[in-house]
Amino acid sequence: MTPDTDAPRHLAGARGPAGPVDADVIILAMDRAEETMAAIASARAQAGVAKHVWVLDQGSAPAALARIAAAVQGAADATLMATARNHGVAGGRNRATALGAARIVFALDNDAEFERPDTLARAVAALDAARDLGAIACRILVHATGADDMSSWGYPLGLLPLAAGRFEAATFVGAGHALRRADFDAAGGYDEALFFTWEEFDLALRLINMGRRIEYRGDIAVRHKVSPQARVAWTGTRWFHFVRNRLYVAMKHGAHPLSLLPRFLAYQAKGARNGVLAQGLRAGPAALRLARDFRVPPGQQALYGTSPFARDYLARTDAAHRGGLATRLRREVLGALPATRPG
Repeated sequence: MTPDTDAPRHLAGARGPAGPVDADVIILAMDRAEETMAAIASARAQAGVAKHVWVLDQGSAPAALARIAAAVQGAADATLMATARNHGVAGGRNRATALGAARIVFALDNDAEFERPDTLARAVAALDAARDLGAIACRILVHATGADDMSSWGYPLGLLPLAAGRFEAATFVGAGHALRRADFDAAGGYDEALFFTWEEFDLALRLINMGRRIEYRGDIAVRHKVSPQARVAWTGTRWFHFVRNRLYVAMKHGAHPLSLLPRFLAYQAKGARNGVLAQGLRAGPAALRLARDFRVPPGQQALYGTSPFARDYLARTDAAHRGGLATRLRREVLGALPATRPG
């Protein structure tokens, strides 16, 4: 985790919880005041568990920030903090998580809401019941319809029939997930070099190397307000970050750059198919630079690479559900990029 050189400052709400809490709910904010206020209200309404809601603003316009502050003004169970600049999803979550001390951290996107009043309590109970669980991956539903949000489906399509059930997963989706603070700290938090995209997968790999499992729970859900106006569209920089970060994560975990050439070429084919080829081409050299500069933090050597447990785990939770070569080419290389969603 990168040392914090932009300490969050208090803007509104309590300075912190009055006593011990079971869960910290963290929400990153940047404009979208209406959605953020609804996310805060949803988090504060969670019942059956002691919690505190931490909102970290990373650059809202003054008018939006004033409205967000009003949503927590005088609240004993919520706090609004702000940083001087935008640290991205990875850096923002690191800073928001560090604000609290609860044993469970639930991250909720600021355009999402808990599906039920007991969703948070169910996530806490699930983690408390299984010590080898490193994360709970929530089901992400379209807020307006209750259908599965396919722009937030981060798993092999072969697992889609289990969307309402549960399965072991190789990653989790950022819009709604729960982590054990002790495991988050031991894994080193999010890699802030990623900024956004693949930060959850990178952390998941380290958790899996620690011997932890990740469980997708269709009965623990959030409702996401899918918008046609994405903050960072594929035609902006999203495809660049997607390709760069995925290649960088692989190299961090021991992949030789030459072994990634087929993946790189597949990304270029997909980029050409979707009109974003230039982004993908730039991403290769950028990934090499990130990998060159990366250093394994002291004492964390065992978290990088792929342990025997991790190899078996990834094979049965991810690769086994992706289908054969022809299926993967059709779905993952030749298919259209999913509809963009807010970053």
